[in-house]
Amino acid sequence: MAIKVKAIIGSTSSTSFNLKLVTFMKNRYAEQLDITPVFVNDLEMFSIDIENNPSENVMDFKNNVKDSDAVLFAVPEYNFSIPGALKNAIDWLSRGGEFTLPGKPAFIVGSSMGAFGSIRAQLHLREILSNPTLAPALLQGNEVYIGSVHEKINEAGELTDQATIDFLDAVVKNFVEFYNKNNATVHA
Repeated sequence: MAIKVKAIIGSTSSTSFNLKLVTFMKNRYAEQLDITPVFVNDLEMFSIDIENNPSENVMDFKNNVKDSDAVLFAVPEYNFSIPGALKNAIDWLSRGGEFTLPGKPAFIVGSSMGAFGSIRAQLHLREILSNPTLAPALLQGNEVYIGSVHEKINEAGELTDQATIDFLDAVVKNFVEFYNKNNATVHA
């Protein structure tokens, strides 16, 4: 049975390379991962004024993430960090009394048109996710940084760079093993 993964798309762009990457992963790894993209586009800015009375969009987002076996973060890099919309979404996940991420298996992928493929954004994301009210069980040592992504994805949204595909295959295999080991420990 495939692991139910909610993929938080860190970009709000309709032409997001990270969404294309997640769609490629959804298709390629369908037997192992049942990936559903979750978007951050329509979330109100977090404020303690509305923390205990969030909008329907926010509740849908939080419930969507909660209703998963695992989480995939797909993060672009904006100005050497994560996009503001992604940070806002994470702020919502860390507040409101019900925390959905602690201990949940998760991994991160990221791509950008630049050479470094979201390295700095992912470093910041890992730091943010280390907050105890978030604290997913992150797969370590399998960082996916796809630089010059516009040269590695075709018009159909498929990855075409074989070395990148091979690396992604290995990371997904490692994540499935990590998930199964984590799940066995939790249910032991």
